[in-house]
Parts: sequence; C-alpha cells; structure tokens
Amino acid sequence: MRKLVLATGNRNKLQEMKDLLQGLPLELLTLEAYPGLNMPAEDRTTFAGNAAKKAESVSLATGEMALADDSGLAVDALGGRPGVHSARYAGEEGNYEANNLLLLKELNGVPTEARSASFICAIAVAVPGDQTYLIEASCPGRITESLRGKGGFGYDPLFFFEEAGKTFAEMSPEEKNRVSHRGKALRRTRILLERLLK
Repeated sequence: MRKLVLATGNRNKLQEMKDLLQGLPLELLTLEAYPGLNMPAEDRTTFAGNAAKKAESVSLATGEMALADDSGLAVDALGGRPGVHSARYAGEEGNYEANNLLLLKELNGVPTEARSASFICAIAVAVPGDQTYLIEASCPGRITESLRGKGGFGYDPLFFFEEAGKTFAEMSPEEKNRVSHRGKALRRTRILLERLLK
C-alpha cells in the first residue's frame, strides 16, 4: 500500500484531511512519523506557492508522496487581507482568538453588504519521480460583526455562509466539509489520488 504524508502540523486540518481521504488504498502518515522533520517557512506570495513548497519539501525528505495545503481568508474590504498571512495575522502563529479580534477591529464600522470574503484553499500533492499537482478551491461568504458558534477553528466563528444561514462555527463538521473551501479541494484531490493510484 502506498504511503501519503499529510504535511501539516495543524491538528484541525489533519482531521479534515483524514475524514475526506478515508477509504482510499493509502497509508496516511502524519509528520509525527518523521521526528526531526521541519516544515519550510511559508514565505511564498500565494496559497498555491506555499502548498507546493511544503509538499515538495516533505516528499523530498521522506521519499513518499506528500500532501500539503495552504489556506486562508481573503476579505474584500481589506484588499484581500489577511490572505497568506491568515494564520499569523495578529502576529503569533495560530492564535485564533487574536486573529479574530484583529479582523473585527479592522472591519469596525464596515456595513454588512461590504463585508464579503472568501475562504481559499490550495492543495499540493508532490509525487516522487513525477510532478507536483495543484488544486485550488474557494468558498464565498461574509464576515459577521461578532463571534458566532463553538465549532470549527480559525476564522470559522466570523465566516457566515449565506446558503446555510450560519457561520462555519455553527455547522457540524459534516455540514462544513460539504461546502467549505478545504472540503471542495479535498474531494477533487481524492479524485486525483484515485487516478494516480491506478
């Protein structure tokens, strides 16, 4: 059975990846299987660039297929910020509370109709001896004026999905995966992997 290294240290993303890739004839490995393996800096200007850099670095270090994602939030009223800096928007990497509070502060006074935003996800699959495959997907929504819901992670309590009438943090994991940027990208990645495994 071929191995696929899920190149992320984010436990929330890891769970979403495992949920949407389960059942494939792959042994899914995490970075914990490779102690001492350091992820490269996310210093590219695009989500796709960062995803490819991470997947290629992990594939090269392990000799296995590697899957990495880079994703974040693009807010129209902020010219597309926080963008590739979403995870460290307020400074410290992965401080969801600080990131959300900064976003609310920056959008203070912006009316509802001007709070449009998109979640964007780029997934890269690096295959030894082959190439790096890239898949991108997005999900439109808007930013609420206060935190809503206890589920999800990151900006989910502020991201309102119109069709569902609730934020990502108010959805069950299954509901969110059906419509989210990462859910869409991972379903397309699953089709890609099925093709590569034939």
